Amino acid sequence: MSRAFFALVFVLAITASATAQSPQQPKRPNMVFVMADDLGVNDLSCYGRKDQPTPNLDKLAKQGMRFTSAYSAASVCSPTRAAIMTGHSPARLRLTTFLPGRSDAVSQLLLHPAINQQLPGNFRTIAELLHASGYRTGMVGKWHLGGKGSLPTDRGFDYYHAGQALTKPSATEAGKGEYDLTEKAEKFIEDNKARPFFLYLCHNNPHVVLNAKEELIAKHKDAFNPTYAAMLETLDDCVGRVMAKLDALGLAEDTIVIFTSDNGGLHVLESPRTPATYNRPFRAGKGFLYEGGIRIPLIVRWPGHIKGDQTTDVPMISTDWTPTLLGLAKIAVKEKFEGANLADLLLHGKAPSARLLYWHQPHYMNQGGRPAGAIRDGSWKLIESYETGACELYNLANDVGESTDLAAKEPARVADLRGKLEKWRREVGAQANAANPKFNGKVWKQLYHDVDASRLTLEDKASAMGTRLEPWRALMGGVLANPKKMIEPKVAPGAGAVILHARDAKVTGTKLRYEDPPNKDTLGFWVNQNDFAEWSFVVPNAGKFEVEVLQACGNKSGGSEIQIVVGNQALTMKVAETGHFQRFIPRTIGTLTLEAGKTTLMVRALTKPGVAVMDLRRVVLRSAP
Repeated sequence: MSRAFFALVFVLAITASATAQSPQQPKRPNMVFVMADDLGVNDLSCYGRKDQPTPNLDKLAKQGMRFTSAYSAASVCSPTRAAIMTGHSPARLRLTTFLPGRSDAVSQLLLHPAINQQLPGNFRTIAELLHASGYRTGMVGKWHLGGKGSLPTDRGFDYYHAGQALTKPSATEAGKGEYDLTEKAEKFIEDNKARPFFLYLCHNNPHVVLNAKEELIAKHKDAFNPTYAAMLETLDDCVGRVMAKLDALGLAEDTIVIFTSDNGGLHVLESPRTPATYNRPFRAGKGFLYEGGIRIPLIVRWPGHIKGDQTTDVPMISTDWTPTLLGLAKIAVKEKFEGANLADLLLHGKAPSARLLYWHQPHYMNQGGRPAGAIRDGSWKLIESYETGACELYNLANDVGESTDLAAKEPARVADLRGKLEKWRREVGAQANAANPKFNGKVWKQLYHDVDASRLTLEDKASAMGTRLEPWRALMGGVLANPKKMIEPKVAPGAGAVILHARDAKVTGTKLRYEDPPNKDTLGFWVNQNDFAEWSFVVPNAGKFEVEVLQACGNKSGGSEIQIVVGNQALTMKVAETGHFQRFIPRTIGTLTLEAGKTTLMVRALTKPGVAVMDLRRVVLRSAP
């Protein structure tokens, strides 16, 4: 009897101990994150597109929450994927364009800054964080965040299958390897149905090269782009298969499903059968910081937790995904993220506190985009050109097409938003651009001014638009070298460019000085006419240079006459009022013919009718067209 008694006590003690060590935890949700490649914000029929039916994705939207103001962290793929993985901005990660990046060309006023060629190892990924909490993690499809040493299996994924980006359509496969990826995704779900899993399924569809089954292309012959519409039918079918697998295994209510894109749709000619799509009413597309380049489709479903048939206009950005997924799974980590945890928005419809969204894209893009930064504050959006320093301002509440620049009417708002953008850039350590010593002004004008790729005229068919853009595309490709194929650029270098920043000036006088705060970043307090600024620099090549001054001047202070002196040459200009001493505008004031080598440039005031001469942020000398 005593033995039985002690045995019972022992069993009860073990049970109590086990219960104390392993308290009952609520079942953590599975996560299926599906990402299309270059899918535009209006490409799905649930977003209003009429010529590209997507019934499975429409059904997904009906069962969950559809976002109308979702943003990618960049207008191209790798930076957005890096932001999704880490919860940090591409600027902080120093991964600000696609890998390996577009090479420098003589058509660029600015050189590309160096970028990380893989996802930085000092930021834990969402896969690593979930894996540490007991999740089985799988990555299927396009990674694009580094090769050996930085593959998904090096960054927290238990399973990885890359697949193929281009395949020959057949009875069992489409043109972008979609069905192979879908089969591997289905198997991963099947193999891990008994435990929490995170599946990151990244399709190559509908990225160029556009490729689909001929019978589907014929089926969609009346679409804007029949090949693209055929590809979306395949993509929609593959998403439907993954949803069906979850249903068949009884996992639908236990699984959060996210469907989105890595950037906006391709709206220009880039390869055969393009433009791929259009993003109207939004401006431009992939490669640009206008809404068409960064506003993306986003659908989130979790039956029983996220109310179905919802639409929200609350802004969300790629950096939000890591903290949000951790929040939905109720996983606490030590990391601090730039993104926001939007679990309350998804689960309870509770919008987050007002916040600012930022972009930093110091690169020239294959689609015609140029180096720029952007900030969204409520319905206001400011875009700053890194080439000229000019700022555009739009009110998205009544101008989603970014057609009316309000910068001149809202100078104080421009000054405020640009200051916030610069403050953020400094906080995250964003990289800046240097001047291009081989800059060719003629080609720059042909590519970026004679053709404004952000404002193309929409035609009924992609083929008609493509034909019209062929000369532009030929020149865009002709400026690039291809070392692997031993191909030299078809365009010769120009005289180059020089940028003289306010912070580098030598100031002579009693009041004029450099003001460092991010909302200023200028030579200011120019209240004494006799004060002047000077720079020493090197002219990269002999030639004719345009001179551009980035100046600001408050109301009733304009009209000062200033002189730019280089050697024995001088240019004069009258300072324009800009509405605010921190609202800067670029002014091209003339040309100088310079020899290569060391020289100096002086800026001085000849007259000062107002309280101050001006504020000066920089002077640019660039090879004339």
